[in-house]
Amino acid sequence: QVQLVESGGGLVQAGGSLRLSCAASGRTFSMYTMGWFRQAPGKEREFVAAISWNGGSTYYADSVKGRFTISRDNAKKSVYLQMNSLKPEDTAVYYCAADTSRPLPLRRTVSAYDYWGQGTQVTVSS
Repeated sequence: QVQLVESGGGLVQAGGSLRLSCAASGRTFSMYTMGWFRQAPGKEREFVAAISWNGGSTYYADSVKGRFTISRDNAKKSVYLQMNSLKPEDTAVYYCAADTSRPLPLRRTVSAYDYWGQGTQVTVSS
């Protein structure tokens, strides 16, 4: 079993920054891919970013490329999402997820991830 807990969400003005954190417990965190997804009201959950087990590979949605950075600290069993130049359209609940089935390639589909956190709300005001 893997437990994931997100934190760091909040209200920020457009152009501002937030850093989300996801703390993991349970199975060996350093062995699997981690991802961030988001879901806005009335919309499907969508991929944001993913990072390989050792941090050597990352993958971003086009909508956040150049603005968001995913990173991880295996010693702390944590993954992070640094979000800069935030836009109102980034408003959503952000979820941390673990893909424990395979190390590569990094995947962007919801069904590829088998453990999920509860989510943290990010609201960007215009």
